[in-house]
Amino acid sequence: MTNAWLVALDIDGTILLQDETMSPGVVDAVGRARDAGHEVMLATGRSWMGTHRFLDQLEIRPEFVVCSNGAVTMRRSGSAAEDAADGPAVDAYERWNVETFDPAAVLSLLHDRLPDARYMVELGSGQRLYTAELDDWTLDGGRKVGFAELSAQEVSRVVVVSPGHDEDDFHRLVQDAGLNEVSYAIGWTAWLDIAPRGVDKGTALARVRESRGQVDDRVMVAGDGRNDLGMFAWARALGGRAVAMGQAPDEVRAAAGEVTDDVEDGGLATAIERIVLSVPVVP
Repeated sequence: MTNAWLVALDIDGTILLQDETMSPGVVDAVGRARDAGHEVMLATGRSWMGTHRFLDQLEIRPEFVVCSNGAVTMRRSGSAAEDAADGPAVDAYERWNVETFDPAAVLSLLHDRLPDARYMVELGSGQRLYTAELDDWTLDGGRKVGFAELSAQEVSRVVVVSPGHDEDDFHRLVQDAGLNEVSYAIGWTAWLDIAPRGVDKGTALARVRESRGQVDDRVMVAGDGRNDLGMFAWARALGGRAVAMGQAPDEVRAAAGEVTDDVEDGGLATAIERIVLSVPVVP
C-alpha cells in the first residue's frame, strides 16, 4: 500500500500510564491505524518478555518489535492472520537480530562506584541474570546469581538500579566512569540501562525499515524518555515525524520535532489521529 506509515511507539509513558493501564484513546487509535493499513509496532526499553503482552492488548501483530533499547529485534514468524489465530504474541515471534557486548569492564567500573546497587544482565538468548529481585524487572525464567557470574558471557543489556542515587548522580557517574564504549540511557530515578556501543532504538528501526524495503519518509515515532532520542534523530533525519509526550523532560521535548499532550491526557492518541489517520491509505 502507498501512503502507509511505519509507526513505532515507546511503551512506558507513551502507550502506558504509571499503573500499567493504557493511555486514554490509545487502543482505539492504534486499532484504527492498523485497520487502515498502517504498520504499528513497539520500540521499547523493555525485554521481549516484558513487551509481548502489550501486542495482545493492542491487538496488533507487526512484522517487527524492537526491545531492550534496540539490542533485540523480534520478527513475526508467520503471517499476521496465522499468528493471531495461533495464540498470544509470545508464540508468534522469534529473535531476528541480537546485539551483544562483553559487560566485564562496565560492570567492574559500576560496581566499584555502586557496590550496593542491584544489577541485572540480559543474555543474547533473552534469559536474565540478576543479583537481587526488583518489582520493576520482568524476571520470568531469570536466575539469581553472584555478581561475578554477570560477566561470564556476552550480554545484550546491563541494568543498574540504585535507589540511593538520583538522575544527576547517574549523569556524573557515567562521565566519571567513561562509559563511552557502550550506549546508555538514564531512565527514571535510580535506573541506568546500558546497551552495546552505537545501539539504540534508532539503529534497530533503521534495520527494520531496510528489511521492509521502505524508501519513503512516512515514519512516525513517539516516546517520552532519553532512550527515545536515538529514534527521534533517526526519524527526523529521514524527514519523518518524531513526537515527544507532553510530560517528557526538556531535553527529550527539544529533540523531537513536535510535542503532544501528556500520556494521562491521551497525547499519543491525539498524535496518531493528527499525523497518521488524517491521510487515507491508497491500495
